Amino acid sequence: MRAVDIIAKKRDGLELSTAEIEFFVRGYAEGHIPDYQAAAWCMAVLLRGMSARETTDLTLAMARSGKVLDLRAVAEWVLDKHSTGGVGDKTTLVVAPLVASAGVPVGKMSGRGLGFSGGTIDKLESIPGYRVALSHAQFIRQLREHGIVVAAQSADLAPADGKFYALRDVTATVESIPLIASSIMSKKIAAGATGIVLDVKVGRGAFMKTLEMARELAQLMIAIGQAAGRRVAAVLADMNQPLGQAVGNALEVHEAIRVLRGEGPADVRDHCLTVGALMLALAGHVANLEAGRALLARQLESGAAWHTFVTWITAQGGAATVLEHPERLPQAALIEPLPAPRAGYLAAIDAQVIGQASVVLGAGREKKDDPIDHAVGIVLHKKIGDAVERGEALLTLYANHADRLAAARELLRDAWQWSDSPPSPPPHLYEIIPAELAT
Repeated sequence: MRAVDIIAKKRDGLELSTAEIEFFVRGYAEGHIPDYQAAAWCMAVLLRGMSARETTDLTLAMARSGKVLDLRAVAEWVLDKHSTGGVGDKTTLVVAPLVASAGVPVGKMSGRGLGFSGGTIDKLESIPGYRVALSHAQFIRQLREHGIVVAAQSADLAPADGKFYALRDVTATVESIPLIASSIMSKKIAAGATGIVLDVKVGRGAFMKTLEMARELAQLMIAIGQAAGRRVAAVLADMNQPLGQAVGNALEVHEAIRVLRGEGPADVRDHCLTVGALMLALAGHVANLEAGRALLARQLESGAAWHTFVTWITAQGGAATVLEHPERLPQAALIEPLPAPRAGYLAAIDAQVIGQASVVLGAGREKKDDPIDHAVGIVLHKKIGDAVERGEALLTLYANHADRLAAARELLRDAWQWSDSPPSPPPHLYEIIPAELAT
């Protein structure tokens, strides 16, 4: 077999065999196939698509390109959740300790940011001392001892996906449904979780722009997970505006801490309660979503979720003093409000532009090797449906370089749509798949 022939076959819209997919994945993982050929293949997949069988084969090939953990020795149910990407989506930081505090272990491998979509690992690295790189033994030991672990994708867990993941970010191939599904599910399968909840985002600030695309992705990932012997469910959630107020790594960690301490934006709290409740229902720990939300609300109110968060972060080396005093997280040197150009009601916020502005500030990557500035980002003060006075701050920009601040400010000028009467905010949640878990 030759890589160029496999690229050409997919370019021409033909279905690849299992052997061809395994050859290409193995060759790229081992360095025999260069980045430029892998990039061409990713573009061919984006343009021509893949069948469900091809996507499942791709997922399993990437999962098996390294070690596959077996967590059943730790617990019958080890839960994981994954967001398909969004702006201001700090859900894992809240949901993981929330669910673990209820007695169901959470073991998660997370990725870094892709384009305007923030990455959980980048956010966790805002916390001084936090270790994202764990060996297999350390991953399992932390899970067994504390019931919660969140680590970066290691070099020997789905290594092929690690290479494809970084390449897609800089080759305009992030949005491919087969590549998204196989990337997510290969990590989930390799990390060994027995139950997985997929948080599939829909809208301007998501890779899935329509409900139909999001539903297609969710159903494909559920089918892949079931073929691999996992139990999988999904929520289809709105991302036409950022989740919460904070966009940027340390800023989002601070906001997650506020939610865990009984404060923070209501939409973040509500979303985390729903996702966490679905995780518990998936494992049979509660009868339905309503019971799960009630249980997790008690975990927040009692401080149990906060205690689990502190235990988790400090067990992975994070500084406890920073958690208790989040103002000690990385701080930006330049802070500037963006005033409203007119009075009225916010009818729409372009979440993608907000995310792109955060990348311009340095909170995300334009190239795969770009460093992250953990201190910078955006804090929104107004959301869809809010009344705004002329000159009132729509948001605050946090920057460390004046040129980046100016570029972000200019980009944000067209991020808003206005109304003279109060519009209805978008729904928080569109669907739960399968629906029977909610009732």
